[in-house]
Amino acid sequence: MNQEQAKTALHDACLRAVTEISADVKGLLQAALDRETNDTAKSMLSSMLDNLRIAKEQDKAVCQSPGYPTTWISFGDGNFPAFAHDTIAEALGEATKRGYLRPSIVDPLTRHNPGNNTGEGVPNIEYQYHPGQQYVDYIISFKGCGAELGNAMKIFTTVTLKLDQDFAGLKRFVLDTVINAGGKPCPPFGIGIGIGGQMDIASKLSREAISTRKWDDKNPDPLLARLEEELLANINKMGLGAAGTGGDTVCLAVKIGKAATHTAIAPVAINFHCWVARRAGIRVWDDGRIENIL
Repeated sequence: MNQEQAKTALHDACLRAVTEISADVKGLLQAALDRETNDTAKSMLSSMLDNLRIAKEQDKAVCQSPGYPTTWISFGDGNFPAFAHDTIAEALGEATKRGYLRPSIVDPLTRHNPGNNTGEGVPNIEYQYHPGQQYVDYIISFKGCGAELGNAMKIFTTVTLKLDQDFAGLKRFVLDTVINAGGKPCPPFGIGIGIGGQMDIASKLSREAISTRKWDDKNPDPLLARLEEELLANINKMGLGAAGTGGDTVCLAVKIGKAATHTAIAPVAINFHCWVARRAGIRVWDDGRIENIL
């Protein structure tokens, strides 16, 4: 792997991620506008799409908030990218200095701001090892933090999850969380749901599901695919609409990830993602080829 080429590609991906949103999400926004019957919601959705066009034309950030940067890196045998952490930190600092990102990452207690969108634990990187993989994938996501205000987490049991009633407990928890969030997550939003593990695993799964998957894909697990589709339909029946002002579409996608858990518990985490889905992915092959994957 050519490290210098990979570093350049990571810097480019960082800038690409903050000046546009993922094509799949943009398509869902346009589809929401096309079917919208509420005039206020139509205006909101039109403004969002105009914002995307202007940001692209003027090479400006899509949103004034830098969000919280997380990068998922999957690697194989002998190609672990040891340079990744420092390179991504450099890219964040460069993007901040050039005005693409507002410096918003601070110490959680002292609120000290280093001014470059890095700090203890940031950039956050999730590493995934896949034996035999002959490339390294990088997916970088800038997730808005206003949407975090609506997030929720609960440790269910098999009884409270209501497994015998088609997961009625899970469904009620999701719908109640959406109602309580209202317009805070900048709708129309996406929702990631993590199920299983312990508290930390469920939360990580919820972020990964909504930040790395295309919002218009179909879950390969038939049960999860059914739950995603049912929850999406029921959430949109609430009529909360774009920006929470009423309308036909408040949620663009529901994505679920799961992991094995202990027999005594069934943790569930719900993670809102605003419509500003800033995500970019690159694949660096062991022979030096580099391609965009998102």
